[in-house]
Amino acid sequence: MDPIEEKTSKTVDIYRDTWVRFLGYANEVGEAFRALVPKSFVWGSYAVATVYVTADAVDKGKKAAVAHGDNPGKTTRVAVAVVDTFVWQALASVIIPGFTINRVCAASLHLLGKTTKLPLPVRKWTTTAIGLSTIPFIISPIDRGVDYLLDASIRKIYNEEEKHK
Repeated sequence: MDPIEEKTSKTVDIYRDTWVRFLGYANEVGEAFRALVPKSFVWGSYAVATVYVTADAVDKGKKAAVAHGDNPGKTTRVAVAVVDTFVWQALASVIIPGFTINRVCAASLHLLGKTTKLPLPVRKWTTTAIGLSTIPFIISPIDRGVDYLLDASIRKIYNEEEKHK
């Protein structure tokens, strides 16, 4: 098969394989800019990320419904797909990275204030740059950590239910 044909025949997940994925990082960007923008901008960035998480969970539920047709246990499998995706995305895309960037930025602004004589606007822009530059480094470790957390907790429940069917 021609490599170009192979690429086009592969199913594209718009929430994971396209630019739409970056909407999940909106709140990290909002947190990085917190020192410079109104709080409503930061909360708006969380709204964007939450809509992304919800849309991905609904999409995975619809895909699970199609994949299971009218087979017994369809409702459970759809619920598991939605819950697992929503919990994973909420933790890995919104809660943990948002908290992490918030604390990195707060600490850097504090430290810049204590250790430099830079004017406040320069400290705020520096803090924003530090926050933005931190984002690529936290994504993979957080994703792996959330995988581990879910594998050690709620995914065990899903797997146990599957064994008893």
